Amino acid sequence: MSATSGFVAQIFNLLYRRVSLGRASNVQRRNESSHAPQSATLRYGRLEICVRIQRAGAPIPESGFTSVELLVVLAVIAALAATLLPALAKSRPNVQALQCLNNHRQLCAARRMYADDSHDRIVYASDDGIGSSNPLNQYAWTLSHLDYTSNSKNWDTNVDIVLRPLWPYTGKDASIYRCPSDRSFVVVNGAAKPRVRSMTLNFYLGGYAGTDLGFASTYRLFLKSTDLTAPGPAKTFVLLDRRQDGFIGGAFSTDMSGYPTNSPQHGFLDLPGMYHNLGCTFSFADGRAEIKCWRDARTTPPLQPGAGINDSFASPRNPDVAGLQDHATRPK
Repeated sequence: MSATSGFVAQIFNLLYRRVSLGRASNVQRRNESSHAPQSATLRYGRLEICVRIQRAGAPIPESGFTSVELLVVLAVIAALAATLLPALAKSRPNVQALQCLNNHRQLCAARRMYADDSHDRIVYASDDGIGSSNPLNQYAWTLSHLDYTSNSKNWDTNVDIVLRPLWPYTGKDASIYRCPSDRSFVVVNGAAKPRVRSMTLNFYLGGYAGTDLGFASTYRLFLKSTDLTAPGPAKTFVLLDRRQDGFIGGAFSTDMSGYPTNSPQHGFLDLPGMYHNLGCTFSFADGRAEIKCWRDARTTPPLQPGAGINDSFASPRNPDVAGLQDHATRPK
């Protein structure tokens, strides 16, 4: 862009000289000063345009442009187009990122409205795995655990999403459960069908049907909106996107090992998404959403579409793990 800016500055300088000559021509006619032409050379990369401005004895009309000047203007337009078109070509991912942010805000708002209608109790991040034997499982925000089989839970929203507690608060729009950049799909009778969901809920918001099953007994499990006193609504993430090559349950489990100062113990239990320039969309308990760009390459291993990636491993001194921990929960 700097080269283009310099080129445009040369053009405006030339046109300014052109107009100035026109306005001063009547005064200069009275003098016997030289009418030698003035010249200017415009440079843009390897392109050079030499322009000559002839000051004749007659006044130059202030509103007129010569054919050379019109060619110069066209050259400016061409240079700007060559610079801006590549940027415009990259605008689509930005549109998808904005849509993803909007999806998060809508789903986060649905969760809040549910709590307002449920005596402040929040939906659970996941069921406890024993199905209808535990009546509390019906209050999990989803019961589906997505994989890459042709099972209808992966591609049919009627199997799970429309039956869960948040559905009445979403405007009955199933598209908000999925990042628009998610390209994951399953094959059903020879046809590719997109998976229904990209998002997962912070495990510490409701846990497994209201319990931690011994997973994180030394850390706080939030069951009501008013429980979010630490880290606080502005710092506690609610939803995030999972990778498109992952097996996606309802909960995103943040490994709190090493929190807050023993970073050699850092690791992952689940890997977050990386749809937007190696970044992931988060929504927070205060209702906002933002995209976090990951800093450590271990957080963003290459995609393995359709295979299912191993997302549980040690990752010592990973600043991304530290960030997830800081926005997940706090010790009891």
